[in-house]
Amino acid sequence: MKFRLKRLSPKKRQRLIPPIQIQVRDGKFEIMGIGAWHSYWRDPYHLLLTIPWTGFLLLICTSYLTINALFALSYLIGGDCIANARPGSFLDVFFFSVQTLASIGYGAMYPKTTYANIIVTIEAMIGLVGIALMTGLAFARFSRPTARVVFSRVAVITSHNQMPTLIFRSANKRRNMILEAQMRVYLMRDEVTLEGQFIRRFHDLKLLTNQTPSFTLSWSVMHVIDEFSPLYGMTPESLTQTNTILIISLSGLDETVAQIVHARHTYGANEILWNNQFVDIFHRTPDGHRYIDYNRFHDVFPLDEKS
Repeated sequence: MKFRLKRLSPKKRQRLIPPIQIQVRDGKFEIMGIGAWHSYWRDPYHLLLTIPWTGFLLLICTSYLTINALFALSYLIGGDCIANARPGSFLDVFFFSVQTLASIGYGAMYPKTTYANIIVTIEAMIGLVGIALMTGLAFARFSRPTARVVFSRVAVITSHNQMPTLIFRSANKRRNMILEAQMRVYLMRDEVTLEGQFIRRFHDLKLLTNQTPSFTLSWSVMHVIDEFSPLYGMTPESLTQTNTILIISLSGLDETVAQIVHARHTYGANEILWNNQFVDIFHRTPDGHRYIDYNRFHDVFPLDEKS
């Protein structure tokens, strides 16, 4: 069996892969339109899953009214085909369409011609399919697992066990457990290869602890900057010049819904503070109990002066 590869014309290739705009804002690379619900207009399923709830309900209502209006016009075209409906009354056939589409069947109006019965059959089938689709979409939107995880506004580079260490905080806002939570940290920056080719390269940062059996309260994530670290020898100026960003990825099993949840965060070069340290949020009460003060979760102080 032989296969022939068909070359696409430049116009078709451009139509298949639309141009993507990338901009740098506050030290972070941003892809224009990524994650926005209106960017899925070519994929109706993802569009209906990502559109805001107000837009989803408005779209459902508009579609419902439009379908009933079209079937009402179909009944009007058939003339006096609905018993007990006023001849030429759009409202009567519209509400008859509503009853048919929802399988209500009050019995006051009913089809009395073959033409009307055919339209009723088509509408009943569309109603069954439509209800199944709306139910599935609504359930899919409600059942999507989400993680309410907060990350510190900044990351710091400070000394930990006499080693320069990158540190940032994360906390679980739901007060439940995220089981077998895993944290991954990636460094992305501009680099030039030995051949002089510009690339945007990812580096996987090794963490002191990248997994916890139960993520309940807070988690201080640490990466030691040794000679094997991509951050070794870097300065605040070099981070900015290479458009360096940190990409944080957290995943785990939410014990409440028994589903995998994900959380993501990014730090730009200007959000990585050197020679700073996080304020301690663990405190002890006079009677010996310990508590966490989340009011200072994002606070840091310079190492040369403690506040």
